[in-house]
Amino acid sequence: MTDTNKNIKEPRITLVGAGPGDADLITIKAIKALKTADVVLYDALVNEELLDYAPENSTKVYVGKRSGDHTFSQEAINNLMVDYAKNYGHVVRLKGGDPFVFGRGYEELIVASAHNIPASVIPGISSSIAVPELQQIPVTHRGLSESFWVVTGTTANGKISNDLIDASRSNATVVVLMGIHKLAEITEIFKLQGKNKLPVAVIQSGSTAEEKIAVATVDTILDAVQESRISSPAIIVLGEVVSLHPKFQLIQEVYDVVARG
Repeated sequence: MTDTNKNIKEPRITLVGAGPGDADLITIKAIKALKTADVVLYDALVNEELLDYAPENSTKVYVGKRSGDHTFSQEAINNLMVDYAKNYGHVVRLKGGDPFVFGRGYEELIVASAHNIPASVIPGISSSIAVPELQQIPVTHRGLSESFWVVTGTTANGKISNDLIDASRSNATVVVLMGIHKLAEITEIFKLQGKNKLPVAVIQSGSTAEEKIAVATVDTILDAVQESRISSPAIIVLGEVVSLHPKFQLIQEVYDVVARG
């Protein structure tokens, strides 16, 4: 009698951070996980070059998830993740950046646990730190910033986070993810704190060949973003550390000339 179950693999799920966009900015451990994947469920912000690390005969499924692109709801993704694990074996849930930085990774861990599926996490390089860093903007710097906030630009109800208001009152660097479409509202929050001249950088598609950057002040960043034709996906960095960027040095020189009259 043939054992029909002998080829059924044990279900398991690995949540993997794909990093900020550059395919080289993924960990060795993440690559090892991809090489053993039976199924890869990947998001819109994942560099598709990474799929080449998965076995040729593995199933690769695009599941959307990004600002303005919700091809699959989170509930649908959860169901796919569980179904594929039970029927195929090892599911790699490949997520842009880090799974636990606005990636809803912990929610997916809970779903796996509820279905008694072993799950693990492989951290990824978060765009909140890496993208400014690649533009030589440190999120902390002695004498300029002793800490940094990472805040979502849009909450689940579509509104600005109250944390952003609190952050605007501090001297910390503020990094806003998923906030490009609310840039006008964000700048108004900082203007209310009298921070009209605070340096700001908006970086689109950081770490990739499509990267663009606009550097200005709270007062002028909207015009700079429009002139540079920057759109989603982009991060916003507000803080004195942005003054270290070469483009801001040019802005500062103009201000100095105007101030001298």
